[in-house]
Amino acid sequence: MNKCKVAAICLALCIPLLHGCAAVVAGGGAAVMMSEDRRSTGTIIDDQTIEGKVRGRINEKYEDLVHVDLASFNRFVLLIGEVSSQQAKDDIGAIALGVENVRNVQNELVVGPSVSGSTKANDAYLTSKVKARFVSENRFKANHVKVITENSTVYLLGLVNRQEGDDAAEIASTTGGVLKVVKVFEYL
Repeated sequence: MNKCKVAAICLALCIPLLHGCAAVVAGGGAAVMMSEDRRSTGTIIDDQTIEGKVRGRINEKYEDLVHVDLASFNRFVLLIGEVSSQQAKDDIGAIALGVENVRNVQNELVVGPSVSGSTKANDAYLTSKVKARFVSENRFKANHVKVITENSTVYLLGLVNRQEGDDAAEIASTTGGVLKVVKVFEYL
């Protein structure tokens, strides 16, 4: 693997650590790099709060009975994972929609058994591969698109223009191992 690909993969793995940060201080405070996130700082904080509240309420009611991953972007909640019944799916959607500041919910939960640990590991790997390709392709700012993967389906969230959304979907769909891409974008 060449040095550029290794650097792109390393950078892509670091993006989630920086995503949502209002500022990163480097060199003992001498240099400050402001985030290029299109959401306001307040919205970023709201998204983090929403994710925590939705997770907490789901765990409170269902504990280990369901496998639910979620993301909030611009107060729009995406629910993915597996649940035991249609009633649980509907209830979890209502729980998410009932959290303060949530504007909308896209409920992609599947009724069925939870995916295996190896599938979850593969999903994390696919997310990293897609993010690395976003960086190496350099068609848009990689931090404008949030990537979450469930059972080899890649979900893309973000505030993007049409070209950025199309580019992100094309890159994700041509990444090895990705079976399907679902765009959950808001367009500028």
